[in-house]
Amino acid sequence: MVPWWAKGSHKGTSVVVKMENPNWSMVELEAPSEEDFLIGSTPTGSREKLRGKNAKQLTWVLLLKAHRAAGCLTSITSTFLSFGSTVRRRVASGRTDDNDIETDENKAVKTGFYNCIKVFLWLSLLLFCFEVAAYFKGWHFGAPNLQLQYILSVPLGFKDLFDWLYTHWVLIRVGYLAPPLQFLANVCIVLFLIQSMDRLILCLGCFWIRLKKIKPIPKHEAVADLESGEDSFFPMVLIQIPMCNEKEVYQQSIAAVCSLDWPKSRILIQVLDDSDDPMTQLLIKEEVHKWQQEGAHIVYRHRVLRDGYKAGNLKSAMSCSYVKDYEFVAIFDADFQPSPDFLKRTVPHFKVEQQVNGVFINFFGFNGTAGVWRIKALEESGGWLERTTVEDMDIAVRAHLRGWKFIFLNDVECRCELPESYEAYRKQQHRWHSGPMQLFRLCLPDIIRAKISVWKKFSMIFLFFLLRKLILPFYSFTLFCIILPMTMFVPEAELPAWVVCYIPAIMSFLNILPAPKSFPFIVPYLLFENTMSVTKFNAMVSGLFQLGSSYEWVVTKKFGRSSENDLVSLVEKGPKHQRVGSEPNLDKIQADLKQEQKARKTKHNRIYTKELALAFLLLTASARSLLSVQGIHFYFLLFQGVSFLLVGLDLIGEQVI
Repeated sequence: MVPWWAKGSHKGTSVVVKMENPNWSMVELEAPSEEDFLIGSTPTGSREKLRGKNAKQLTWVLLLKAHRAAGCLTSITSTFLSFGSTVRRRVASGRTDDNDIETDENKAVKTGFYNCIKVFLWLSLLLFCFEVAAYFKGWHFGAPNLQLQYILSVPLGFKDLFDWLYTHWVLIRVGYLAPPLQFLANVCIVLFLIQSMDRLILCLGCFWIRLKKIKPIPKHEAVADLESGEDSFFPMVLIQIPMCNEKEVYQQSIAAVCSLDWPKSRILIQVLDDSDDPMTQLLIKEEVHKWQQEGAHIVYRHRVLRDGYKAGNLKSAMSCSYVKDYEFVAIFDADFQPSPDFLKRTVPHFKVEQQVNGVFINFFGFNGTAGVWRIKALEESGGWLERTTVEDMDIAVRAHLRGWKFIFLNDVECRCELPESYEAYRKQQHRWHSGPMQLFRLCLPDIIRAKISVWKKFSMIFLFFLLRKLILPFYSFTLFCIILPMTMFVPEAELPAWVVCYIPAIMSFLNILPAPKSFPFIVPYLLFENTMSVTKFNAMVSGLFQLGSSYEWVVTKKFGRSSENDLVSLVEKGPKHQRVGSEPNLDKIQADLKQEQKARKTKHNRIYTKELALAFLLLTASARSLLSVQGIHFYFLLFQGVSFLLVGLDLIGEQVI
């Protein structure tokens, strides 16, 4: 009798299993057939034959699984060996993030911050050993209040000295450590919720703008005038390209600006070279001369006294007598390459009819590049000032306080270069987060006295400066890198799981929602943002209290699409046009470029001490969380600790040595 599950036709199908090891042969496995289900009516010999066949198939399946497991184990082992070898090289090289500290003041500031992290690390290691010993002596409970009830019910006599010490430690936790830690955690949670609400509103606003296709629309007459092609309808535009020792990217930026679709007689390009490297100066001069010979209206400027960094460079260029003949100025950093129609898509908006006039606050921080200014607005706002490292945000704030409006064109894009390494990105982020705090100290009285609405004052002080520039790096570092690990050792102070996991995940999801291709990177994005909170918090404190590191202005290093080989080949070709004056020493330039190319290949990765100390702190806290069976906290601390470890050992980005 055929069982009910065997009814119907069952035809065996062949499954070919390919073994990766060439010493093993291929084997064919058959799927179950009707004979496999006719157990009751099958003779004893056939039954034994089927059993042997099935046993052979099972053996091959087990061998296949064993082979895969061996391959996986081999891969994991090689990965750990490679990781260990890399760590040994990092430690042996002795290159840390403190090697480039130039002044004693900067060294004292950074060393003090690092020492504070080390104190938390050693304290966590000591407490971890203490808690492990207590765990094996029976001090493990599911909830913090049970510990207190247990201690209060224990008689005065104790088993040994350890029990006495641990009992008093728990009492100290409950009475003295947990309340202030819980209070600080609650404050950070409130700030976290406020900032999350702000991000949610911004995301919803962006979706609403995209859904309704809201954008500034220039007057039809302004666009028609430009499309007519008559030079008289094109306003005079000054283009500025500030640069400093950026020979990796100067060629494409100059070429892109010289290719702008604008009448040559209505545009002037200023190449503002602050390079202190004679070789770089000669290369940039040669590039400018080449474009001059091709008909571009371009000039080269170099300052003898390089005061004020980029702000001083722009301020010096605006003092030229011919600037008064121009109505607008467009600024592009050396690593930005505008599209040919950039000016035609931006300049008409200076005669704008806004569709949403008064609905949104028309202010945002100018990022110093890929923007067009009305020169009158710069002059009435006081021009470029060298008082902070964010001169672009400084002029934007002062212009807004004087009533000038800003327009953001989301559909106008400009290509740019990314920082060449994590070290370059780290220094860039330090400058971007210390400068706003410097500016906030300086501009607060002006904002209060400004003749603008109370809502705009509140928006600029609370939303722009406090919430997005101060509170965000403060709670990101304090809540997730200090308070959360400490609650593992003081479990009477608790952080809810929704604070640790759900809301950060939702906010990260909303941030990358406009770019669906970024969804696979949502977890790495969240971990990396928390890792960068160390740099941002340090920069925020430095700028707020005017410490030494807040005045550091380092040009962000870029690779550029043109490599050193391209530059060498360019020099080998020699000048294309006849020049008046002495020729540059091309042989020396070629030799210097080749020498620098060789030096770039032998550069070393660094060890970032603060990130490394925090990695061990978070990993220790994750191990401690296992004693309290806190699942989501363990996984967050574990992955966050691993991300800090990777960053601390400089295992992200380009790996050199």
